[in-house]
Amino acid sequence: MFAVIRTGGKQYRVATDDVIKIDKVAGNPGEIVQFGEVLVLGGTDIALGAPTVAGASVAAEVLEQGRGPKVIAFKKRRRKNSRRKRGHRQEFTLVRVTEILTEGAKPSKAAGSSAIANSDEAGVAAQGAKQAADTSSTEQGTAPA
Repeated sequence: MFAVIRTGGKQYRVATDDVIKIDKVAGNPGEIVQFGEVLVLGGTDIALGAPTVAGASVAAEVLEQGRGPKVIAFKKRRRKNSRRKRGHRQEFTLVRVTEILTEGAKPSKAAGSSAIANSDEAGVAAQGAKQAADTSSTEQGTAPA
């Protein structure tokens, strides 16, 4: 299933687990943001909005808030001793699409909960394995590494 959303004056074709860079939206890394302007829903059957699809939205997790590369705007008027140099860095938000919602449904996934839970479980398992290795090496009379 895919959707076409509009944000920041641009349109993006997204599917679940897509990572896209969009113009800055409010939200800290790990939070869920919702895009309500869904223009097209696709999949087995296609729903076109007029101008948007009623009750459809896209939920995405904010991965990063950042600034793009510097763009230099340099203007010079020849023979007039006049020049101007300005720099600009466009702010962006990196988001991962978590769900495409229909019929006014709310996002079901908590922001970053699965990634945090998986990393915590891996850390606990690694710590337990290290402790087991330490106890087995001390029983044999060797120093732990």
